[in-house]
Parts: sequence; structure tokens; C-alpha cells
Amino acid sequence: MSLQIASINSGSNGNCYYVGNDTDAVLVDVGLSCREVEKRMKQIGLDIKKLKAIFISHEHSDHIKGVANLAHKHHLPIYITQPTAKNIQLIRHLSRYFSTSETITIGSLVVKPFLKHHDAADPHSFTITYNNISVGVYTDIGTVCDNLIEHFKQCNAAFLEANYDDDILENGSYPWHLKERIRGSVGHLSNKQALNLFVQHRSSNLSHLILSHLSKENNTPQLAKDLFEAHSTHTQICIADRYSAGEVFTIGANQTPTATKNIVSKPQQMALF
Repeated sequence: MSLQIASINSGSNGNCYYVGNDTDAVLVDVGLSCREVEKRMKQIGLDIKKLKAIFISHEHSDHIKGVANLAHKHHLPIYITQPTAKNIQLIRHLSRYFSTSETITIGSLVVKPFLKHHDAADPHSFTITYNNISVGVYTDIGTVCDNLIEHFKQCNAAFLEANYDDDILENGSYPWHLKERIRGSVGHLSNKQALNLFVQHRSSNLSHLILSHLSKENNTPQLAKDLFEAHSTHTQICIADRYSAGEVFTIGANQTPTATKNIVSKPQQMALF
């Protein structure tokens, strides 16, 4: 018994993350079009018929762009908080409101949302569990709080934000107010902040860490990967791509890191952070 996980896309041009088993699966955020999500899932061998629900972390466009169309076409419930839903147009009859720290059962999966620090109405992160295997989806976070630490400690795998390098951001072309927003307490996690969480609080069972939501302008995949791999020991370090779906990783309770190869799709434009 195991979980399969994959990044469908990760970055300010769109975020979408897949977690599922042989019968049930969920998406966290749908920041791509319905057609693009369908295409990418097919490319990497994920059956869209297994999807049972969509979870929305917050209302920013790179997390919700395709949610309404995908939910409508495939009759998927949208799990979202009421403050978040007030800020976007959704299919109301498909909306299912959840509250902080509520445990939600989706078939054989258990989803635990928790509050995070980000400049949105009611932002949440999610931990998805099946058969004592836990996977976290932790992006768009300004501060490493106690909630995040507690959930991260339980993970067998996690999508963890490593948005920017401090020096690149400081010396880059962004205006001062945007730099302050990104590195502020409700902005994004830097490489160093994410690394400190990883080094200090990872579980001995953390087999995969997928670094996510990397800035196109203020980070590089190689820089982030090298930084984490220097401290990785038994954990496989991967980068969630901003232009294509990533590998499908199989996560078990005592899993040796493995992945199935994906077909890379063509780059799309966009990017802010």
C-alpha cells in the first residue's frame, strides 16, 4: 500500500499537485486550465477518473485558474474555506466548506488542512494521509509556524516551498515593495527558511522532498537542489518544474526513493515571483 504523488505544475504561472492511491486521488490547487491538467496527467500516466476532490489553498490566480472548469467537467467537489470562496467565482453547488483543523475523508484518503501565513483571505496548507503514509503540500508560506513544523514532522514526502535565494532577491531588479512582500511574514519561504525546517524537523521516514514554487527570477533549480542535497542523507531531493508535470513518485511507509519517468510538455509563459 502506497501513495503516488506528482507536481502537475509549480510556480507563479500555475500550481497543481496530485496525491492519490490505487482508487482515490485529490488535487491541491488548480492553477492551470482544465485542458492542461488533463493533458499533463495523461502524459505521466495518472488516471483522472481517480480524482475525487479538489482542495484550494487560497484565492490567488496561480492556484485557482482552472478549478471551476475542471470541477464542472469531472463533477468534483471543491473543498475551500468560506472566506476564500468569497473572493473568487466558483460553482457553488460543488463547493464544500471546511474549517481550520477539520479532518476530511475522501474515499480512503484523509486530508488535514491547517492555517498558514500568507497574504490571502484564509490560506491553508494540507497533509494527505493513507495507510499511515503522509504527504504534505506546503507552499505560499511566509513564516515557519508551529502548525507547519508539527505537520512536516509527520511526512513521508512533502512538496515544500523554496521560493527565493536571499542574495538574488536582494540584488535583483524587483522594486523594493515587492521584495519586502516576498520576504515578509506573509510572503514566501526562502531557500534558507525551508532548509532550516528540513534539517531541524524532518522525519526519519521522509523519503522525498519536492522543492516547490521556485521563483523564476530569484532562484534557480540547481542552486536550491544543491543546497538541500548537502543535507539530504536518506531523502531524495527533487524540483517541481514550472513548465511541465514532474515525475510520479511512489511513497511508502519505508520507501526507497523511486520515480517513473514523465514526458515533458512545452514551456508556457507567465511568472511574477
